[in-house]
Amino acid sequence: MAPRAKQQKLSPPEPVVANVVIQFQSQEGEVTGPQLDIPTNVSTPQLEILLNSVLKAEDGEKVPYSFHIDDKEVVQELGAHLLHNKTSIERVLRVVYQPQALFRVRPVARCSASMAGHGDAVLSVNFSPNGRHLASGSGDTTVRFWDLNTQTPRFTGQAHKSWVLVVAWSPDAKLVASGDRSGEIFLWDPTTGKAVGQCKGHKNYVSSLAWEPAHAELPARRFCSGSKDATIKVWDANLRRCLFTMSSHTAAVTAVRWGGEGHIYSASRDCSINVWDAKDGHLIHSLKGHGHWVNTMALSTDYALRTGAYDHTGALPEDPQAAARKRYDAARRGAPERLATGSDDYTLFLWEPAQSRTPVARMTGHMQLVNQVLFSPDGRVIASASFDKSVKLWDGAKGTFIGTLRGHVGAVYQVAWSADSRLLVSGSKDSTLKVWDARTRKLAMDLPGHADEVYCADWSPDGASVASGGKDRVLKLWRQ
Repeated sequence: MAPRAKQQKLSPPEPVVANVVIQFQSQEGEVTGPQLDIPTNVSTPQLEILLNSVLKAEDGEKVPYSFHIDDKEVVQELGAHLLHNKTSIERVLRVVYQPQALFRVRPVARCSASMAGHGDAVLSVNFSPNGRHLASGSGDTTVRFWDLNTQTPRFTGQAHKSWVLVVAWSPDAKLVASGDRSGEIFLWDPTTGKAVGQCKGHKNYVSSLAWEPAHAELPARRFCSGSKDATIKVWDANLRRCLFTMSSHTAAVTAVRWGGEGHIYSASRDCSINVWDAKDGHLIHSLKGHGHWVNTMALSTDYALRTGAYDHTGALPEDPQAAARKRYDAARRGAPERLATGSDDYTLFLWEPAQSRTPVARMTGHMQLVNQVLFSPDGRVIASASFDKSVKLWDGAKGTFIGTLRGHVGAVYQVAWSADSRLLVSGSKDSTLKVWDARTRKLAMDLPGHADEVYCADWSPDGASVASGGKDRVLKLWRQ
């Protein structure tokens, strides 16, 4: 029997790499550089290098960018992206680029401290604008100030007689306001933990607090409060008195925001959002469209308004008011301030309230009530937390759906963005926090540790820490 001839192994053919013609374009629609003929196996880091060379980055500093084609972010090889989205290459592809934060926040990965002390559920946590201090409010009627270096309680503020529902730092970090279930508001000196004033006037619980932005006035002096008594009050923190009351809502006020252009926004269970003049409190107009209670509200400039003159390093410039104005203008990027609202009707609305009473977009997809909405610090993405156990991401300018973050097995109560807009943390009824990569929409870190529902979470402006609190009465700090 003749021996069998050896079969020759054939190597697979080299894949054919097609070319495509692209044109870089800024987010404002300006064409950048010439049209370029590039292979489709180009990765996003290679696109970044290419764009930096076209822009001739000064001093050799490479600026990170994200890239979008037809409103869809490119997160993989260009060819794979085009194939997945069925994008025709028989045309010049407009690649829209957006600069990203120069610093990067790493995902928090471990619980660095479990700080006991509160005698009841932790209902509110809030980092100071410079990221160096932390305040919390609890059902035990106290406001606590925490030392982030030693990770221990610093001061316990005792003045409230009812649950402390909300705490808010002034943008210059010199005062903290707290509101409770009985309608009382106290002002605190965070360097001593002592109450320095009381603001009485609301007839029901205080649901929300917001300070006048740093670029409007420094030292911080005025703040506003929203209450279940259907009113919004503007207070003078120095005089400890109410300057005026805004009362057009017919049901509980659920959220207030003090915008950067002299407007105060209020959301209510009467299904409306009102826009007020911050100088004298007169009603400018009312935004209507939701079919049920409006639970939550966020501004595209929230991060700049919250941090004022402080950047991610926590350093204070020589002229803080001018620096705060510069940061606010940069956050607006030449566009009107945008407002996102979420409701018990399972929907979100996107508005440009200074421009029109008509919404920019109505965002649908959640299967239960929307508990919180929050713009990323760069204003480009909106995150919404829902009782349907999911977090959804939406385009911050157009309201188009980006994706769903699934993993929680209970209602999602609160979300917080990292300062570089790349990461998102969510706190849930299922007792966990989860850190998500907003770009890939994948889980970056699962953070179990709480013994019960997580009611509140905040990410420090310097990106170093996440604080969380909830039903187990423990405040936890999470770090890299």
